Amino acid sequence: MTEPLLSVRDLRVEFPTRRGVLTAVDGVSFDIHPGEILGVVGESGAGKSQTGAAIIGLLEPPGRVAGGEIRLDGRRIDGLTADQWRKVRGREIGAVFQDPLTSLNPLYTVGRQLAETIRTHIPMSERAARARALELLQEVGIPGAKDRLDAYPHQFSGGMRQRVVIALALCAGPRLILADEPTTALDVSIQAQITALLKRLCREHDTAVMLITHDMGVIAETADRVAVLYSGRVAEVGPVDDVVNRPRHPYTEGLMACIPTLHARPARLAQIEGSMPSLRAIPTGCAFHPRCPRAHDRCVAERPPLFENPPSAAACWLWAPNADRTAAVSAPS
Repeated sequence: MTEPLLSVRDLRVEFPTRRGVLTAVDGVSFDIHPGEILGVVGESGAGKSQTGAAIIGLLEPPGRVAGGEIRLDGRRIDGLTADQWRKVRGREIGAVFQDPLTSLNPLYTVGRQLAETIRTHIPMSERAARARALELLQEVGIPGAKDRLDAYPHQFSGGMRQRVVIALALCAGPRLILADEPTTALDVSIQAQITALLKRLCREHDTAVMLITHDMGVIAETADRVAVLYSGRVAEVGPVDDVVNRPRHPYTEGLMACIPTLHARPARLAQIEGSMPSLRAIPTGCAFHPRCPRAHDRCVAERPPLFENPPSAAACWLWAPNADRTAAVSAPS
């Protein structure tokens, strides 16, 4: 296998406050290889977006990378200065966010925004940049791209605006794209088109994609591998088919059970009882144990490491060596 393009090891993100330090990301590790889509999934508050913000250098103050390391193509980037980040962000790492309107200037045409972004990172004449902007609009599937170059963002539909944002992310030919909830604000049919577009661009350009979402359905349709996060920790990681169809961590099992299917029509859709813990009150041991129907005393007392069980790994005592995975035990009181 090729060397990873992005390597994250023991990442820790903290937010100092007057009432103490809050840990939003706690020991997260994963790799993304060229041409691969890694899905990062979990409920709100799991640490997905904070992990992405750390990788692209956009943590909101007073947030900080307090431990671990982030390497892009073998080079550490977690300690870059603001000036150094400006050379990396856009040129080496592109970004697609949830609301395309926040990424587009309503006062400029999309052609101008694309051309300016291209010229910011690549020495190119205005005419050549405009020609490249047209190519990008065509590549992401904007109908009548030549006539839409001089249109403004408000003249595009939500799905078309997201395609423009993807074109912006591709302007400088980055090797990694961070896509943070890129389909959440779109209807189901447009959602499918955007995920298909990401997969095609990933394949054609050998670009790596980190796809952040709360939707296991999107992950199942789009990603090659998936990392499931809970309370800022990796609960499970592995190939998407293995994690989706043979989940090892009880939290992953719960996420999969929450997805409605056409074949099974239960009277009541399954749900994970309780909610994600506050950063001020993360439980001891396994952070998921208060919500876990299979938790036992060790889950309360000790934090489980990530147990390798190829092709996946799960941070659950059920997967410790010699563990009895058939035993059904009740959650502690």
